[in-house]
Amino acid sequence: MGAIINGLKYALDGKGVSLETRTKYQIPWNTKERAITGGAIFIGSSYINIGQNTIYLQKFHVSDNKGGELFWHQYMTNVLAPYSESNSIYKGYLNSNLLNSDMTFIIPIYNNMPDLPCKRPSILDKDYIKDNTKVYADVTNTLNIRSGPFTSYETIVTVTKNDKMTRIEKGVQNGELWDRVQLENGIVGYAFQNYLKEVKEVQVQEIKLTLDKETINKNESIKLNVEILPKDASNQKITFYSENPNIASVDENGNIIALSSGETKIFAKASNNVSSSIKIKVYSKVEDLEVNASNLKLMEKETFNLIVTVYPNDASNKNLIYESSNNNIVTVDNQGKITATKQGNAVVTVKSQDSNIKKEIEVEVLENIPKEELKFDENLRIDGNIISNLDYKNMTVSKIKSYITTIYTVQIENHKGEVLKDNELAGTGSKIKIINEKGEVKAKYLILLYGDVTGDGKINSVDLLVLQRHILEIQKIDEIFKKAGNIKKDGKKPTSVDLLLIQRHILELKLIEQ
Repeated sequence: MGAIINGLKYALDGKGVSLETRTKYQIPWNTKERAITGGAIFIGSSYINIGQNTIYLQKFHVSDNKGGELFWHQYMTNVLAPYSESNSIYKGYLNSNLLNSDMTFIIPIYNNMPDLPCKRPSILDKDYIKDNTKVYADVTNTLNIRSGPFTSYETIVTVTKNDKMTRIEKGVQNGELWDRVQLENGIVGYAFQNYLKEVKEVQVQEIKLTLDKETINKNESIKLNVEILPKDASNQKITFYSENPNIASVDENGNIIALSSGETKIFAKASNNVSSSIKIKVYSKVEDLEVNASNLKLMEKETFNLIVTVYPNDASNKNLIYESSNNNIVTVDNQGKITATKQGNAVVTVKSQDSNIKKEIEVEVLENIPKEELKFDENLRIDGNIISNLDYKNMTVSKIKSYITTIYTVQIENHKGEVLKDNELAGTGSKIKIINEKGEVKAKYLILLYGDVTGDGKINSVDLLVLQRHILEIQKIDEIFKKAGNIKKDGKKPTSVDLLLIQRHILELKLIEQ
């Protein structure tokens, strides 16, 4: 009677609390109304308002964020009270037809909690074996799911005929056999084994695959839409793979990532080997153009072939459009061949058919100088206004002038615009100017020495360092030096292969062909 006597004392005078507290809680509780209202105020202010707002939390105070001492501030001292009162509340909701109403459940989650509720200590592990079988209630009307494996245990919930569940442990003990089951709503309990029948496994018969679009851009991701038929197939685990993972890859969830231009198939396969596939196209947009010239000086009737490299290498549409700003001065055909028609200035534009990316080449057409007035050594290679195939061992100004026969003055400047003396070295980017008696420039040429990317007329380790920094995008170099660094002469950006070729030249293992 101790608890009842203490309760009566509290209802009478609050067991000696202050007048303010008795007023707050409407003590004495000498009527039903005062007892219910005062008790509600007490629980609300002392527990609910500080976060202990469930029956569980009134027993186990698990947070000290809103006052009270951790694990100490308790209202329910009976460890079974949360369980028994929860059942009473459940029955109240059931009898009032409120189970389908919206409810908010506040459930404390602890670290390392098991996925399933622990069994009672009185239930022995040796009486059960692990299982993962889909079963259903094979009863006429209803089946009780109990808190333990005997009819003496309380009913947790009642299911109806043909309700499905998962048998997580199968009973093997002597006498009546009970299985531990988990309902589709997560409730775990025990059901009599004789009333459970295994659900016949439904095999996957068809996999339907669709995409929101069949063509996606490179580096884009798209989700594969998967429909498994029949919809109640037992094992709906699907494995995905790509016919060509270099073009498009797919992860375990059906997310496709476009990697390179082309077409491939994405496959989906069920555990019973039923499979399906869908074709996907990856489109790679043009991102940049590289041209082997940015400005040209051509003589009348002279030609120059543009070499254009499209990036990335796997671009889907590499078609190019060439245009001249003035066809009376310069023409350009569909292959990028420029023809100088008459003296003047024009701009040749090359642009991608796929995008707005374009490059412009400034062209100056000079008056044609008769061969008897200007002649170059036949061993030199002249491509537009670029002169190559020079002797890399002797790049002095006097040696280069010896290749030129003319009635005009020959002046050579380095890539910085400084006039060089006869005993000084000329290198990549140096300009050869043909000047008449009036001081007018009749023609201008650029020197190209493959391997010399610094313009000093030498091929050494400094060139290796400068070209390496350019390849690593640490320091950019001008167009003529890029061309000098392209030892392979394929019209593309210099690469590590070109570095190797320069290194082999320096070590005299294999000389660079100029």
